[in-house]
Amino acid sequence: MTPYEPSRDPGAGPVYDVVVLAGGAARRLGGADKPGVRVGGRALLDRVLAACADAGTTVVVADPRPTARPVTWAREDPPGGGPLAALDAGLRHTTARYVLVLSADLPFLQEGTARLLLTVLRTGGADGVLLTDADGRDQPLVAAYRATSLRHELAALTKEHGALTGLPLRRLTAALDLTRVPDPVASFDCDTWDDIATARARIREHGHVLDEWISAVKDELGIDLDVDTGVLLDLARDAAHGVARPAAPLTTFLVGYAAARAGGGSEAVAEASRKAAALALRWADEADGDPAATPDAGPDTRPDAG
Repeated sequence: MTPYEPSRDPGAGPVYDVVVLAGGAARRLGGADKPGVRVGGRALLDRVLAACADAGTTVVVADPRPTARPVTWAREDPPGGGPLAALDAGLRHTTARYVLVLSADLPFLQEGTARLLLTVLRTGGADGVLLTDADGRDQPLVAAYRATSLRHELAALTKEHGALTGLPLRRLTAALDLTRVPDPVASFDCDTWDDIATARARIREHGHVLDEWISAVKDELGIDLDVDTGVLLDLARDAAHGVARPAAPLTTFLVGYAAARAGGGSEAVAEASRKAAALALRWADEADGDPAATPDAGPDTRPDAG
């Protein structure tokens, strides 16, 4: 039972599969379709899937529904048999050595957190690595596990009880050697409508709203691209101040179009942004009357010059 202080540089991490448990009854939400509840314009399930987009296989244990990216669907038998039965059903579709096990109601889970869990698991000797919440409680559905350890303990529980239906998750975790990583934000889950309201309010705070919006737009448009928001904001500022306010959104649109024509990718965006920003600064220099900005300037000798 080893506590762990998370590193700022989790590294690349191992190849892994994911099992997302999304078939609960959501009784504290009045039976609402919790995985489909939107936070920041995106379904909770899609937000979780975005945090593990580089997984080898992603299994969602629930009835099929539209999702932002393709997944493998599984269902425990009978449906509603509880988390252990659901985990066992999902695990049957995985082959990787490491498995990320997640609930479908984690609005603040990020790719970096997922990679950290996997890296700590790979470099340590524990059976699993899980997050703890703000009160220090274990969150076994925000965790990475060794697949062999899960399969061994699930088989033992099945042999002991005849089936996994109705068994609590703690019957599994109590038998595993686990490392804890404290993270009150990534471990925050949405069990009640108050939790949903808290999540919706947090992403609109000044320090989060821009990153949340960019992530939502990329998800909506199916774009997998690291966006340097600082570069684009600087470009928009230069275009707005050096040319005219409407030039900012139009210029950033043209930068995106030029980057796409150049093959896309972050380098293409950066190069197009650099060129457009330089142009905006030259434009501003001319408007300020900087003679160095117009070295060829001289008297206008055109016949119609007034």
